[in-house]
Amino acid sequence: VQLQASGGGLVQAGDSLRLTCTASGGSFSAYALAWFRQAPGKEREFVAALRQRGGATYYADSVKGRFTISRDNAKGTGYLQMNSLKPDDTATYYCTVSQSVILSSIRSARAYNIWGQGTLVTVSS
Repeated sequence: VQLQASGGGLVQAGDSLRLTCTASGGSFSAYALAWFRQAPGKEREFVAALRQRGGATYYADSVKGRFTISRDNAKGTGYLQMNSLKPDDTATYYCTVSQSVILSSIRSARAYNIWGQGTLVTVSS
């Protein structure tokens, strides 16, 4: 499967954005989906994850209550709805999937083997 992320842009603090991750070439429902982000000069960090076929979701503490991860397996698409954006949310956001991620590793970038290109989100104060 191949992934393409889109939906980034320049917004003001308090605004919302929805990122989209479009999958092609595979059975999207067989993959756990996650979003990571990387700010300039910082390491890539976990944002949110969603198990195969929906179900349990997992969030970084920094985004819990503001961001929502979801998926539409029929469309082969994943989403990250981001509300109440803060300047600290400024980063390049990456979607990623894995068929074999285990629960204890779901927040680790090493658990995912297929990555899309990033989409830049810039939040101004």
